[in-house]
Amino acid sequence: MPWWAKKVSNILFEMHRMNNKPTLPIVMTLDAGGQSYVFSAVWEAREVIAPISVSFKGDDLETTLKGVIEYFGKVAGQLPEKPVAISFGFPGPCDYPLGIIGDLQNLPAFRGGVALADMLEEAFQIPVFINNDADLFAYGEATHGLLPAINKEFEDSGSPKRFHNLFGITLGTGFGGGIVSKGQLFFGDNAVAGEINRMGNILYPEYSVEESVSIRGIQRVYARAARIDPQQAPEPKEIYEIAIGESSGDKAAALQAFDEFAVVLAQSLVDAVTLVDGIIAVGGGLAGASSLFLPKVVEAMRKPYKTVAGDSLTRLESSVFYLDDPIERKAFIEGDIREITVPFSKKTIKYDPMKRIGIGKALLQTHEATSIGAYSFAINQLKR
Repeated sequence: MPWWAKKVSNILFEMHRMNNKPTLPIVMTLDAGGQSYVFSAVWEAREVIAPISVSFKGDDLETTLKGVIEYFGKVAGQLPEKPVAISFGFPGPCDYPLGIIGDLQNLPAFRGGVALADMLEEAFQIPVFINNDADLFAYGEATHGLLPAINKEFEDSGSPKRFHNLFGITLGTGFGGGIVSKGQLFFGDNAVAGEINRMGNILYPEYSVEESVSIRGIQRVYARAARIDPQQAPEPKEIYEIAIGESSGDKAAALQAFDEFAVVLAQSLVDAVTLVDGIIAVGGGLAGASSLFLPKVVEAMRKPYKTVAGDSLTRLESSVFYLDDPIERKAFIEGDIREITVPFSKKTIKYDPMKRIGIGKALLQTHEATSIGAYSFAINQLKR
């Protein structure tokens, strides 16, 4: 959130606190990833307290559960009124509709199934909603991030074009994805829709895509190219800085690491967006290096297939635009607007026949998008 937006949010929240008018609902949120838990509260799609970040031991279930209750209690203690719900993201596998946490790899204490939603509902006497963290990131970008920003640009330019679908991806320790269509999260029948991490790896078919599209993937390729022990590989941020010449190291190895990352990511996105057909928002810790790898991703997504007859076939039916490049974004917004006459009538219709999708860095910080997505999901569920 920009500093000015947070300042405005704080002023409005203080006015709300002073007037003590419970006209707008507050939702407590949590962004849980591995052993890191970020607790917050959202009011009218704005964080209204400074997020509280804590860590729990992944193998100590009782301490973790008591800690979750304790810190939600601390959040509630900073609010001027009782929140209407708790809504948060949690890594899978989970039975999200029932709020049961399953056999998590990074949190072994939860194995066997833990009814986390029911526990919190009893503790705070309010509804609790749990979703996949990547899904909520996508939902936040679809409701208050990249998707509405793009549509506002279409509106301001006089274009009839609008986008209603978004595929959000998070790049970091793992590779997450979420699908939003016409304002609704798409879950699938087993609550695993959008789990892009299980797609195939175009460079290493015996592995999943996540072995390359992840922190460990970048470090492994760098170590191999630099001929060092993988345990000695720098963090991706440093590898990025080496690649752009801001840190000393093996620049060729750093560039190769992000090149492989981009090629594997591109094919996964081609497969995914073929079905979703919408905007792609890129978030997660590795999105900080997006200026290095996204242009390569777009280049790979544009690379045509060959046909048996010797012709070429575009990899996607739609043209791909890199939204973080001002020139490409301008062309994306302008499109190919035409005005045609209705047959046997004087009526004219404006339309844009250009099939296109756009990919760009998320407008919101990943934690912020996840919190806002959690808030928006809870409010919509309560309205129902």
